[in-house]
Amino acid sequence: MQQQTIRVNPSEESIRIGPIGIRFLLTSDNSNGSASVFEVLIPAGQKLTAPAHKNDAYEEILYGIEGVLTWTVGGTPIEVGPGQALCIPRGAVHRFDNLGSNDAKQLAVITPAIMGPAYFREAAEVIGAAADGPPDRAKMMEVFRRHGMTVAAPPPAK
Repeated sequence: MQQQTIRVNPSEESIRIGPIGIRFLLTSDNSNGSASVFEVLIPAGQKLTAPAHKNDAYEEILYGIEGVLTWTVGGTPIEVGPGQALCIPRGAVHRFDNLGSNDAKQLAVITPAIMGPAYFREAAEVIGAAADGPPDRAKMMEVFRRHGMTVAAPPPAK
């Protein structure tokens, strides 16, 4: 068995999806598949361009560092600010927006580590190809599926 080198932020990688910044710190490779850890930086007033979704086989734990993100989980808005934590259980439909006037930074922990940097790289490609319009729903659904998520059905027309 090969000895793994132990070091701080072994999976240091920054990924941009439009104005949103993602900084990976740990991935499945660094945790024997048990956790992925990354920071998310969301500019003030930024709404998530990807559709609401659910994590099929992992929990997503968020910890507020700066600013406030409004997570909508199962239709209920929940504000997460500095020093606050939220666990989104597998199967719960969710999304987030920064409705405030300050940038927000949160730490995300995915356990087990099914989703990692490849998801964000692929999502960035699909979202970037859409220019200023909504991303191609079928392509986004395929990216989500490959990384353990399911796109939620669009809300009913009123």
